[in-house]
Amino acid sequence: MELFGVPLPALLSQLLLGLVNGSFYAILSLGLAVIFGLLNVINFAHGALFMLGAVLAWMGLNYLGISYWLMLLLAPLVTGAIGVVLERTMLRHLYRFDHLYGLLLTLGICLLLEGLLRSAYGVSGLPYPTPEALTGVTGLGFMVLPNYRAWVVVASLGVCFATWYVIEKTRLGAYLRAGTENPRMVEAFGINVPLLVTLTYAFGVGLAALAGVLAAPVMQVSPLMGQNLIITVFAVVVIGGMGSILGSIFTGLGLGVFEGMTKVFYPEASATVVFVAMVCVLLVRPAGLFGKEA
Repeated sequence: MELFGVPLPALLSQLLLGLVNGSFYAILSLGLAVIFGLLNVINFAHGALFMLGAVLAWMGLNYLGISYWLMLLLAPLVTGAIGVVLERTMLRHLYRFDHLYGLLLTLGICLLLEGLLRSAYGVSGLPYPTPEALTGVTGLGFMVLPNYRAWVVVASLGVCFATWYVIEKTRLGAYLRAGTENPRMVEAFGINVPLLVTLTYAFGVGLAALAGVLAAPVMQVSPLMGQNLIITVFAVVVIGGMGSILGSIFTGLGLGVFEGMTKVFYPEASATVVFVAMVCVLLVRPAGLFGKEA
């Protein structure tokens, strides 16, 4: 059976691949949106922290025998702790300055992390096995569904929408949003705003590390694995709207699928289609699809 001249199994496999990539885009852009929306910091180290999550998973398995499932919890916690140190010692001093200073600082942190791990492990890539419980495929009749890729999509969607719910629908999220709008008023209610800011940054980078662990069995674990991905993720954040939580989720998933379909019908444009979409959106709506106009 064919659709638009393309065999249906090939079309569906590319759709699935696009959905998997979109899941990584969504969870990474969500972390960026949380950090920018609540801290006004453009975190260029996000790709390196995504890579760090994957490297920690590889190190945990090969040096300590720690399973994939435990590293899904430990890698974000360790990376979040690193984020606490970065925010307390460096980023905190830049909040009153222009966004450019935070961008340059996080770019330097990104290059430092990548350089250290490149010196230790090289750039050829390290294999990470798929967890035994998620190996194999499931036959759906019209296509074969790899179990691990299905897990990535489900886990990413669960994390993304749980994050949206906490920030938009709970008292904690209200404190976070109010703390960025009027920190003095929130402090008058006995809320420790600097601690909220620190934990917000730690949570954002923890999301990046979680995405890294999810990506480890799909990609080769490499110190450079976040470089190309983070450029696309920044484009996703701009299209969805800087700081928009729902915009990051829907735009990440949608552009992943759009990119996957482009590989079927016009492969030459698949590497640039996201950036073409970014230019078109910015020309029509500079604040992004879900962003608020200034």
